[in-house]
Amino acid sequence: MALRFQRLTRPAIKSLAPGMTLMEHGITAARQKNGDTRYSINIMVDGERIHRVIGRDSEGVTREQAERAIETFRTKAREERLDLPTGRKLHRTFAEAGAEYLKRLSETIGEGQKGFADLPNKRRHIERYLTPYFGKNRLDRISSFLVQHYIRKRLNDGAKLASVNRDLSTLSHLMNRAAEWKWIKESERPEIRKDDEPRKKIVILTPQNAEALYHGAVADQDPGLWLFVAIGLNTGMRHSEIMRIRWEDIDTDQRRIFVPQAKAGEREQPITTSLAESLKWERMQRPKAIWLFPATRDDTKTPYRRDMQRQFERAVIRAGLDPKKVTPHVMRHTGITRLVKAGVDLPTIQRISGHKTLAMVLRYVHLSADHIDEAIAAIDTAFLGTVTPELHTQARQAGPLPKNVTKISH
Repeated sequence: MALRFQRLTRPAIKSLAPGMTLMEHGITAARQKNGDTRYSINIMVDGERIHRVIGRDSEGVTREQAERAIETFRTKAREERLDLPTGRKLHRTFAEAGAEYLKRLSETIGEGQKGFADLPNKRRHIERYLTPYFGKNRLDRISSFLVQHYIRKRLNDGAKLASVNRDLSTLSHLMNRAAEWKWIKESERPEIRKDDEPRKKIVILTPQNAEALYHGAVADQDPGLWLFVAIGLNTGMRHSEIMRIRWEDIDTDQRRIFVPQAKAGEREQPITTSLAESLKWERMQRPKAIWLFPATRDDTKTPYRRDMQRQFERAVIRAGLDPKKVTPHVMRHTGITRLVKAGVDLPTIQRISGHKTLAMVLRYVHLSADHIDEAIAAIDTAFLGTVTPELHTQARQAGPLPKNVTKISH
C-alpha cells in the first residue's frame, strides 16, 4: 500500500529554502545551498540501521525513488527471513550466538567429559575478545575478510600470535557448531586460518635434576607435593590431569590410571611399577579418600585442588633449579623426551602422552640425537678397498684386491 505523506508533499519539497529539510516515513529531503534537493533514507530493517543517500533532483531522483528503495530493502529482508531457523524472527548477531553457544556447551558438557576443561577458556575468548569485536555483526555475515581484520587488530593491540590462535580456535568451533545446529548454512562458515607459531624451547630435566626435584618435594611442608611430583615424573601427565585423579580411577595391579577428562579425549594412562607401589602405600594411609588431591580451604570451587603451582615452585627452589624455567609442565616434557631417547615408537609415545596427533610428538624427536645415531648404526655397511672421490674413475690400489672383492669392469 502506498505511503501517505502529510509533510513531505511535492509542494512542500518545492517550497524548501536552502539549508532546510523535511523528514517523513524515513525519507529526508534536504535543500542544498545551490538550490538542488538531496533525497536520503534512514530506516531500521530487522534490527539493522540502513542510512543511504538516494540521489538529487539534478540527477532525476524524486521522492518516489526513495520510497522504492525502502521497499527494496524490506523485501530483501523478508526474503532472507525465509532461511531463518524455526522460531526465529531475526538473524542472530554474533553476541547472541556466542552467549547461546556457551550456554549449550555448559549444559551438555559435564565434568569429566571431553571439552569440559577448555570451557572456561572458550568463555574468556568469547566474552573478552570475540564478542566486543564481532558482537553486532550478523552471525551469517562473519566473513573471512572480517576475521583477517580481527587478527590484525589483535596483533596491533599487542596480543601474541599464540593468544590470537587460541581465539581463532574458539571462533572456528563456534562457527562449526552454528552450522551443525542450523543457525547458519554450511556455505556461510568463514575460512579461519591460523598462522604457524614459533616453537618454544623445550626444557627437560636431567636425571640428577629430577632426583633433586623429588627430594625437594619430599622435604616440603605440603604432604601431597611428593606424590604430585612422583606422578609427573613417572607418567608425563598434564598438570590439570594429575590434580583431577580419583582413587577409583587407579588400577595399581594393571598399572593404569583412567583419565576421563583430557584434551584428546578419555584415555588409560600407563604408570611405572615404582609409582604403582607408591600409590598402594598412599592408599593405605587414606583408605576413605575420594580424590588424590582433595580441595583445601583455598580451593572451594572444586572438590579437588586446582593446581600445585606455588608448592611446586618451592620444591624447584629447594632443588637449586630456576623457577622461571622449571614449571610443572617440564616434568611432562622430561617424561616424553626419555621415551624418545629409549627408542619407543611414536604411536606408543602418543598413547602414553595423550597427544592429539603424532605431529605434536615429533617436536620431542630433535631434542637428542643419541637415539638417531644408534638407529642409523643399524644400517652401517663397511666398505673394503680405497674409496676415490672422483666419479667414474678407477680407484688406485696399493696392492692386489682382497679375494672377497670382485672388480667391476667399466
